[in-house]
Amino acid sequence: MAKRTFSTLETFLIFILVLMTAVTVALLSLLFITSGTIENHKDPSFPSTQSSPATQSSTASQGSTITSGSTTTQAPPVISTPEPPLFQNFSGYHIGVGRADCTGQVADINLMGYGKTGQNARGILTRLYSRAFIMAEPDGSNRVVFVSIDIGMVSQRLRLEVLNRLQSKYGSLYRRDNIILSGTHTHSGPAGFFQYTVFVIASEGFSNRTFEYMVTGIVKSIEMAHKNMKPGKIFINKGIVEGAQINRSPSSYLQNPESERARYSSNTDKEMVVLKMEDLNGAELGLLSWFAIHPVSMNNSNHLVNSDNMGYASYLFEQEKNKGYLPGQGPYVAAFASSNLGDVSPNILGPHCVNTGESCDNANSSCPIGGELYASASQEVTGPLAAAHQWVNMTDVTVQLNSTHTAKTCKPALGYSFAAGTIDGFGNLNFTQGTTVGDPSWDSLRDQILGKPSAEIKECHKPKPILLHTGELTKPHPWHPDIVDVQIITIGSLAITAIPGELTTMSGRRLREAVQTEFATNGMQNMTIVISGLCNVYTHYITTFEEYQAQRYEAASTIYGPHTLSAYIQLFRGLAKAIATDTVANLSRGPEPPFFKQLIAPLIPNVADKAPTGKTFGDVLQPAKPTYRVGEVAEVTFVGANPKNSAENQTHQTFLTVEKYEAASATWQIVHNDASWETRFYWHKGLLGHSNATIQWYIPDTAQPGTYRIRYFGHSQKQNFLKPVVILPFESTSPTFEVV
Repeated sequence: MAKRTFSTLETFLIFILVLMTAVTVALLSLLFITSGTIENHKDPSFPSTQSSPATQSSTASQGSTITSGSTTTQAPPVISTPEPPLFQNFSGYHIGVGRADCTGQVADINLMGYGKTGQNARGILTRLYSRAFIMAEPDGSNRVVFVSIDIGMVSQRLRLEVLNRLQSKYGSLYRRDNIILSGTHTHSGPAGFFQYTVFVIASEGFSNRTFEYMVTGIVKSIEMAHKNMKPGKIFINKGIVEGAQINRSPSSYLQNPESERARYSSNTDKEMVVLKMEDLNGAELGLLSWFAIHPVSMNNSNHLVNSDNMGYASYLFEQEKNKGYLPGQGPYVAAFASSNLGDVSPNILGPHCVNTGESCDNANSSCPIGGELYASASQEVTGPLAAAHQWVNMTDVTVQLNSTHTAKTCKPALGYSFAAGTIDGFGNLNFTQGTTVGDPSWDSLRDQILGKPSAEIKECHKPKPILLHTGELTKPHPWHPDIVDVQIITIGSLAITAIPGELTTMSGRRLREAVQTEFATNGMQNMTIVISGLCNVYTHYITTFEEYQAQRYEAASTIYGPHTLSAYIQLFRGLAKAIATDTVANLSRGPEPPFFKQLIAPLIPNVADKAPTGKTFGDVLQPAKPTYRVGEVAEVTFVGANPKNSAENQTHQTFLTVEKYEAASATWQIVHNDASWETRFYWHKGLLGHSNATIQWYIPDTAQPGTYRIRYFGHSQKQNFLKPVVILPFESTSPTFEVV
């Protein structure tokens, strides 16, 4: 191989990378206490014999570099909430739906998904919600819970804490085996809710305020669904959705056998599965659907927290069903959950190079230099409910490839093409997709900072050239999870497989077919198998063995090696067989995952808010124009305060309202809040605690003529010398303006 030389720009970038890494290592050394910081998070299925970490404090210590996890070693008291009497003489299920805000910070925090340095939140486009669905058999003997959450993915720490709090309130009613937590995979939600070092670094620290906000919202949505349970029926429908997606790694897809590809009409899964939920009187309760598409309609230049395309679908459907309610309110709940989206993009025009306008849809993805399914759902879902779950050490699974050959999974590692990014968001350095040979310069840099990867891990991951041997890095905590959840819940003839990562299109097809065959072999015919992605713990991507050989982004991010998919298929077949043969009780629970008690605090410091001399928080700096027409944008700028304060002190449930004056009642009527897609809340950070807030209202065609105003709700952080931090709410109102 010819010796590699670097340009001046690349040399400068390498210098910056080395400097940043050195600073990070130094910070980690100073900020972490590595002894006694790990414990097993005890299984809430056995509350009488095991304990769990206590709930974390919702307020981070001002100026502290360590955020402590547990505050006590004793288990919280189990306060079992009495079950309401269940009406049993009917055909169907008890159904409960609930939705709760889980937005977290909307400023001074990285957005989770693209991994782009500097893509910090600077405001909000829409709120993020947790949507919970509970189904119980008529006699209440069995129940299952599915929760779809408007976040990038579900972290292991998030799930463990949710289970812990549910145990405290409901005892063993809601457990690790009958609850699935699934992220929609929006790339525009806050980071900071992880415990493994790769994700902590990507998040630029652990945000306790965001973590608490998310946990509270998820638990609240389940509590609401629990309280709202009523007898009802579930109907299922399936259909093809055209024109919504493309395969972003088509060259990898072509690595799969031609005979296998010939069985499918497309290189993406176009089928959507929809569940329609009604009470016994036919009143609509909710919708739950699965479709394979990446929520990356918002690109990596976006700085506003939002739920992206899947959340927008929920928004539109809920607004249609909850007439007269503001977004995020109303009894009807609609969730559009993630599926096998690993290689699926919503950007259907494909990637193009900015400098030339030419397509960059090639093997390296590089540029040259320079509602109908719901309405027609009529097939009723009937039959018993079941659930099966195991914790598995994914670094040490022996896979039976055929009658004579076995293989093993690997310790986690990320390949070179991981750093290249995808067509939906390119990396910043000189990495390209499809890299199967390492670079001596990058290898040398890694070896000096992190140590050399072992011969064992390099051999196990071939042909992946290892960029980061995360499975061999344990300071300050393990960089990637070893213990992973595998889980299936069944609702009659529907089986929901909870996948702890992102399956590619063909990977999803293989797993779905294998699970369906396993059910059929053991007496459960004609099962519909749903792939539910980003569930319970995040482990990056899962490609087929053949796709792995091409080493595009998805393959380089398949962290347990080339046989990862085969291992998952084997494990999920075991769960399916246990359900079909009624032997779930015989399944091994597996090794319990850890719960780390000390994590690095956010790298962005807390700074007390300050208003300009002669001004107070909320004062109007730039009022709206006197008059607007529909289609125009009304805009007001206020003296602002850091919006992250509002994730800690939730006195106000919105940053803004757009209000219309009703002369007949002489009252102001709220027509929009910050969950509306017609509004934008921008936070402009200044120096030494000064900031402005700009609120925009994109006036829709449906806006009625009349008098309007915009209101701003915020919280300021006050810090007096030698006194504790105080967070104070404030609100402000703009001068009125007319829409004509």
